[in-house]
Amino acid sequence: MKKLERAFESALWASRLVMLGGVTFSTLMALAAFYMATVDALLLPELMWAYSDAALTAEQRSEVRAKALTLIVKSVDGYVITAILIIFSLGLYEFFISKLDVARESPLAPRLLHIGGLEDLKERIAKLLVLVLVIEFFQRALLLRIDRALDLLYLALGIVLIGLTLYLGKLKPRGGSEMH
Repeated sequence: MKKLERAFESALWASRLVMLGGVTFSTLMALAAFYMATVDALLLPELMWAYSDAALTAEQRSEVRAKALTLIVKSVDGYVITAILIIFSLGLYEFFISKLDVARESPLAPRLLHIGGLEDLKERIAKLLVLVLVIEFFQRALLLRIDRALDLLYLALGIVLIGLTLYLGKLKPRGGSEMH
């Protein structure tokens, strides 16, 4: 019976290695997000050149400006998503597979790999996701046509809600113990 228990426990412990798939694909998704953000960033000089064209009307210049700002926001968004995926990959690896010995030699490791547990990882990723959502909101807001006062009111309400969300995200639970 002891041998069977030992074999079962060994198999159960080895099942954590399935997370290598999550680590691998999260890293691949990070590379894809980085690639897309970089392509967006590389398109920016062309828009800047078009923006400097003296023959543009005020409306055309405004349109090019909106496109350029949207491209900047898309790039920043892509790089933030890349950061989320890298932190997620590193966290999964450290939790389920092994400590990253190579990373421990880096002075950056204490800041990047200081994750106390799954709740801490979730909290860090949630904060980054809120940042992505804020960036996405402003990307959409740049393209928003404001034709009526109600449109402006909705935009203002969205900005207030974002501010409230960011404020609430900074609050710590009372009583010294974390809520889970």
